Amino acid sequence: MVIPARLLRAEIVVVLALSLGRSALYAILALVEAMARGPLAEQSVALNASASEMPWADLARQLLGIVFTLAPVALAVLLLALTAGSVRAALADLGLDLAAPLRDALAGLALAAGIGLPGLAVYAAGRAIGATVEVIPAALAEHWWTVPVLVLQAVKNAVVEEVIAVGYLSRRLEALGWGPGRIILASALLRGAYHLYQGIGPGIANAVMGVVFAAWFRRTGRTMPLVIAHTLLDVVAFVGYAVLKDAISL
Repeated sequence: MVIPARLLRAEIVVVLALSLGRSALYAILALVEAMARGPLAEQSVALNASASEMPWADLARQLLGIVFTLAPVALAVLLLALTAGSVRAALADLGLDLAAPLRDALAGLALAAGIGLPGLAVYAAGRAIGATVEVIPAALAEHWWTVPVLVLQAVKNAVVEEVIAVGYLSRRLEALGWGPGRIILASALLRGAYHLYQGIGPGIANAVMGVVFAAWFRRTGRTMPLVIAHTLLDVVAFVGYAVLKDAISL
């Protein structure tokens, strides 16, 4: 099925408006507000915060938030299935299947190692020069379900970002006739934009990460290693902080 370019552009706008495009606009607004309040180095932002004082309600809200945040991913896959012919074909086109689990896992580990340490260095440098707010990776109250929910949040972030910002966007921009360079740049700028709520440093660092991940997808056609790498990075950040914050007086 061939979709007219006009409808493809509208489709991209709608998918991004429901997901990472909306996040990017709110992140830019948050950065402007933070800069208006005062030095970024004196401010903080908490990720994965509690949503209710009642543990059962907090758990329910966390799980509902994860499910509804993943809905645009399902929409993107279904829309790709219209042109691919089936959901299975769309997932294969995204490289989000189990065709090469071992290779994907090893590639994901390598990408996580290559991105993780430089990312920490950029964050530390940003804090040192006052271009980055303090990021608190996990602000959930301590419950029996805290760690599992943080792992699920990491998986959710990875799936949403890699499927939409890399896989879906790349495939749709290809269909519009965009070249590899423009596609990689668009994906990287989107990733950088929706991280600007953390400050200028993380925005730039995530844009660089976006170049690496989009180029990887252009070369291999697979998002699964990107999802694995992103999940590992977020699990280390979220769970590591939650488990070790008292031990290291955070």
